[in-house]
Amino acid sequence: MADNKTKPFVPERAWRAAVAGILFAAFLIVDQVTKVMMRDAVSTGFTSADFIPGILELRFAMNTGAAFSLGEGFGFVFVILALAVVVFTVVYLWRAPLVSRLEVIGLGMLAGGAVGNAIDRMLFGFVTDFFATTFISFPVFNVADIGITCGAVIAFVGFLLSPANREGADERAEKAPRGGGSR
Repeated sequence: MADNKTKPFVPERAWRAAVAGILFAAFLIVDQVTKVMMRDAVSTGFTSADFIPGILELRFAMNTGAAFSLGEGFGFVFVILALAVVVFTVVYLWRAPLVSRLEVIGLGMLAGGAVGNAIDRMLFGFVTDFFATTFISFPVFNVADIGITCGAVIAFVGFLLSPANREGADERAEKAPRGGGSR
């Protein structure tokens, strides 16, 4: 082989769907299970406990807004926004000829977190938050918030590093697989 250039990884639709779907499900399930555990603990008298002493404690909070409790009273808007995130993720990962692994990973996490908080808003009218930092003043958050925040950052970095943003992207896009064939 005369060409020493490494070929960029171009994830096929099946890989994109599997990875994003697994991360979506993982964040959604872990989020919902931990929220159920926290609500059950509160119903039996739990108030707070150290999780990582000096750094993080478990403390129940009902959040009727979004991040930092902004937008209180607009829960339905956040449910619609969560659905839009899922639709965008599915369409983007299906239609984009070139994406990076990080985009797939980040979007799966983001969508799972968005749906996790949307479920709370629809069922209870608030989001169950329970991680509270003790070393700095920071809003109480949950697993879905971690998925949303970290997923957005990972997807953004992935977009910046995407093969679609590099020289010769047009030629690679023409060669990129469209279906779920083997690779």
